Amino acid sequence: MMLSKRAWSITPSPTMSIDAIVKEMMHKGINVIGFAAGEPDFDTPPHIAEAGIKAIREGYTRYTAATGNYELKKAICAKFWDDCGLEYNPSQIVVSNGA
Repeated sequence: MMLSKRAWSITPSPTMSIDAIVKEMMHKGINVIGFAAGEPDFDTPPHIAEAGIKAIREGYTRYTAATGNYELKKAICAKFWDDCGLEYNPSQIVVSNGA
């Protein structure tokens, strides 16, 4: 196969390499919990799937603000107040995906 030097220099993803090792260990019957790829090993619970379908039907198909959904940020502020007595306002909260 003809590939460029740059293509040949691409290395495998460390995350995917570790995930492959974990899957091989599981295949061998080794009791291991894999945290490499962040892929759940269970089906989406029905109530979560239904909430996703409902959100799509109601038109929630766009990205939220870069700092997160305002209503969620308000709820987080309320949770901090209720649980810890800490007062924040939504402008001080950032909600994002990822680690």
